[in-house]
Amino acid sequence: MRQPAVRLLWLSQVPYAELLALQERWLRRLQAEPGTEAGALLLCEPAGPVYTAGLRGGLTSEEATRLRALGADVRAIGRGGLATFHGPGQLLCHPVLDLRPLGLRLRAHVAALEACAVRLCELQGLPGARARPPPYTGVWLGERKICAIGERLGAGRALRGQLSAVEGTLHLTAWR
Repeated sequence: MRQPAVRLLWLSQVPYAELLALQERWLRRLQAEPGTEAGALLLCEPAGPVYTAGLRGGLTSEEATRLRALGADVRAIGRGGLATFHGPGQLLCHPVLDLRPLGLRLRAHVAALEACAVRLCELQGLPGARARPPPYTGVWLGERKICAIGERLGAGRALRGQLSAVEGTLHLTAWR
């Protein structure tokens, strides 16, 4: 049996709000038609500075107010991690996937994202990038974290059964 397709969509520079709306549309599509496709990898460069605060927080209300006054978008999001900066010149990969037809569990998915980021660093002339063992996620170059990964695993009822979907961010700061 053929595995469902994963679409790769290059979005160029997009406002973060537009990217979030596109993620939600892909998630609803997967929930409405389970098994027909595995989802999408949405690749983009942020159109402006954005700070996202994950489930573990990372920004006080005073810090968020200060960042907004400087012109940044600040958003609380339902993914793992603390606060992360996203800005022009960075590559973001937002997977919106049904992992079951791909035969992946969450940890294997994160490891695959880390391996992809390490390979991308190598291709960009940054040898020595590496992932650290769990419970850490992301990719480091020496002691500097250059790729953050924040994921949200959820289960949603689809018309024909259970769907496990992942949406998240592969955030690579040194891609150019």
